[in-house]
Amino acid sequence: MYLHGTSKLNDLGHLEIGGVDTTKLVAEFGTPLYVFDETLVRQRCREFVEAFEASGLKFQVAYASKAFCVMAMCRIVEEEGMSLDVVSDGELYTALQAGFPAERIHFHGNNKTISEMEMAIDAKIGCFVVDNFIELQMLNAIATEKRQKVKILLRITPGVEAHTHEYISTGQTDSKFGFDLGNGSAFRAIEEASQLSNLELLGIHSHIGSQIFEVEGFRIAAEKMAEFAIHVRTELDVTFKVINLGGGFGIRYVSEDTPLPVAVYVKAITDAIKTNFGSNGYPLPEIWVEPGRSIVGDAGTTLYTVGTTKDIPGVRKYVAVDGGMTDNPRPALYEAVYEAGLANRAAEQPAEVVSIAGKCCESGDMLIWDVNLPKVAAGDILAVSSTGAYNYSMASNYNRIRRPGVVFVKDGQSDLVVKRESFDQIVGNDVIPARMKQVSKTV
Repeated sequence: MYLHGTSKLNDLGHLEIGGVDTTKLVAEFGTPLYVFDETLVRQRCREFVEAFEASGLKFQVAYASKAFCVMAMCRIVEEEGMSLDVVSDGELYTALQAGFPAERIHFHGNNKTISEMEMAIDAKIGCFVVDNFIELQMLNAIATEKRQKVKILLRITPGVEAHTHEYISTGQTDSKFGFDLGNGSAFRAIEEASQLSNLELLGIHSHIGSQIFEVEGFRIAAEKMAEFAIHVRTELDVTFKVINLGGGFGIRYVSEDTPLPVAVYVKAITDAIKTNFGSNGYPLPEIWVEPGRSIVGDAGTTLYTVGTTKDIPGVRKYVAVDGGMTDNPRPALYEAVYEAGLANRAAEQPAEVVSIAGKCCESGDMLIWDVNLPKVAAGDILAVSSTGAYNYSMASNYNRIRRPGVVFVKDGQSDLVVKRESFDQIVGNDVIPARMKQVSKTV
């Protein structure tokens, strides 16, 4: 298993993260357990900020909280001088409860409800990323009623899709998000937004994909955004102050993944903006980006306790752990792949290929299909790396399994930032109608 950030093997042959022995974490907090390397999280934040500072352009780096949103994470983002993206009232509430400055919050989403827009306006957030014509009118109506001027970006579908080593440039992208550049709806949205009295149009936003390992897609997106900005300025006398090129920066899950250094992505973006805007006499806009996975993804490790095994001669050996698709649905959802090792026997050489099964009552509850490990025994601690993004965020209570706790580790210290769910919390929102027969509890 590749060792990310501060992870290392200690003198006892155990996996250590942030100066803390993972076997001690398991003894104190139990399993499954999400462990975050706080030093690595902060390092990733600083890599983005410092790379943009080196460009000389005005910028905002907004952490995409959908990747992992808890109050402690919002505090780190605030302390590192970044902005924050939210896509729901729950994420907004989390940020506000954490004391995150509302003026540095951006609200995304293709179907924001009236109550969400009202909540965000009342909190005086920094910006809405408007996704469609209905939202444009609704937002202006609410802002008018509340006598506020609301800053917005318009999400544009630029006709560029990028995934890992590929990018595709098309005339029109089939997406539920944004105003399409190719069919003219983006231009019409600019016309409409610029005439709405209680909205202040800052600029435009695009997002071209995820797990991107190349820079060419970002260059093409910047070129298309610049062409559009120049056209809008010529036709409508509207000048964009902000260009948001979204996120999608890749991380390493397995050895085949080859992410670029953060500074390489940022330099490609800022160079493309300087070239495509500056050479046309257009005032250089402020650049916004939205890293999420690339901030927290490889900083997260999930610890499990090994339980039962099933060996099918000539087929495979299943090793079951005390978690699964409830704490990491990504393999079941889209065949995501991970690396793993035995945290309590990390120095031992691999001896068998096994498949890691979850405990849910689903055949598809498999975390890793084939992984080379030392001879596995019940009670071993399995560590799965790069689980920081979209694992806790997408966790569920399927089979009424309690969601794990979350621990931040740094400089030999472990801090519980999310408690493991209790049985009382599992049934906390259940209501038995009065008409049903009342029985005594058995637990």
